[in-house]
Amino acid sequence: MTDHLTHIWRPIPGGRHAFPPSAIRINHDDQAESYCGMQVAAARLHDCTELDWILEPTCTICWKILKSDR
Repeated sequence: MTDHLTHIWRPIPGGRHAFPPSAIRINHDDQAESYCGMQVAAARLHDCTELDWILEPTCTICWKILKSDR
């Protein structure tokens, strides 16, 4: 993973959310927090299938937060 990423998108049940890049390096048993505040098990950020990416809509709250940071 490169250090220049400002965020990563991951499909989790309920939507495709943005997370800080450091979220994929935390212990799988710990909780990761998306930019919109959703708490998920860090293990859910790994092994996403192509179908997961297709089925989950983009979280509009994460999108707006990231858009406003520019």
